Amino acid sequence: MKFFIDTANIDQIRQAHEMGILDGVTTNPSLMAKEGVKGKEQIFNHYKTICSIVDGPVSAEVFATDYEGMIREGEELAAIDPKITVKLPCTKDGIRAVKYFSSKNVATNCTLVFSVGQALLAAKAGATFVSPFVGRLDDISEDGVALISHIVNVFNCYGFQTQVLAASIRHTNHIIRCLDAGADVATCPLSAIEGLLKHPLTDKGLDTFVKDAAKMQ
Repeated sequence: MKFFIDTANIDQIRQAHEMGILDGVTTNPSLMAKEGVKGKEQIFNHYKTICSIVDGPVSAEVFATDYEGMIREGEELAAIDPKITVKLPCTKDGIRAVKYFSSKNVATNCTLVFSVGQALLAAKAGATFVSPFVGRLDDISEDGVALISHIVNVFNCYGFQTQVLAASIRHTNHIIRCLDAGADVATCPLSAIEGLLKHPLTDKGLDTFVKDAAKMQ
């Protein structure tokens, strides 16, 4: 499973890259706003910086909700860097835009997916990634990981090449469960990825090794 980091924070992206485990980045308007990025020039420069750090795909989301606006913004974003994946909402116009960019060989990430039906339409339109939101489904007492598993099974059954990108990951256990469900990608906060390192026996064993090494000096 690939690891993307879900942030627009440059320092966190650099940290994940330096760990050697970063396969890509996902962003959205909320994450960009959180970093104080405003205006087209700042947004584009921010994406250029991210692309200079990351070796893999960088999802850049359109702000427009209409088809023509999505196409216009998506083309501008795609022109920033070959690593840019145009991120589009799973709406009627969004699916149309996925099809348009697919025909132009521009990578797409269809976001805000909450059902198998939505994922199916995105895949048929040629999306590179579909992003089911695990945590937000859990928030309303639905099983987000079960949706990941269902989509993976459908895509495997019918031979879709679209990758299942598990989004809205809240914690480390989400990552493990999405791994078991067969997700191609998990996009996570840095804290959730670092949580995979934590185990009390590792801490205990390292403490013992350090103490024993001190005795040898």
